[in-house]
Amino acid sequence: MNHLYPIFLKVHELNVLLIGGGNVGTEKLEFLLKSSPKAQVTAVSREFSQSFIDLAETTETVTMIEDVYHEKYLGAKHIVIAATDDKAVNRQIRDEAKERFLLVNVADTPALCDFYLGGIVTKGNLKVAISTNGKSPTAAKRLRQLLEDVLPEELDDLLDNLNAYRETLKGDFEYKVKAMNEITEGLVKRK
Repeated sequence: MNHLYPIFLKVHELNVLLIGGGNVGTEKLEFLLKSSPKAQVTAVSREFSQSFIDLAETTETVTMIEDVYHEKYLGAKHIVIAATDDKAVNRQIRDEAKERFLLVNVADTPALCDFYLGGIVTKGNLKVAISTNGKSPTAAKRLRQLLEDVLPEELDDLLDNLNAYRETLKGDFEYKVKAMNEITEGLVKRK
């Protein structure tokens, strides 16, 4: 059973530390920027791949520091992603981050993670997260691709219209919930 609690973080308002500038680090940065183009990321690596540099240069919110990992980089951070190719360094990053009560993701090591970077489908304001509890990133990727194909682009129009309707409602919370349920019930009824 998947016991994970899904949340949507405002990473444009949080400070993310990403350690590793190779293929895995690039993948993690790509995921962050796809979901939150203004994510505040400090990346630390002995060296950065050209693909990492190219991606990081697409936004002003990514800072690259060429250096080996040191605990000092954990200061003023909220989230840490360890994506080096050295398991001992990744473990060290995780342990030192946990001492500071920081949330940590260690690439390809689910047992050391506080959270996973799951599959994300975005259609305007709608965002759907997919988790396989760390069991199969490939399955999450395929489900993401499927949902991207079947969910219409017009979903954002629907959300805008429902929000406009909700803004017109007067009354207590219970009344508003009932009214929203009545108007949206037709969306799920089979014909």
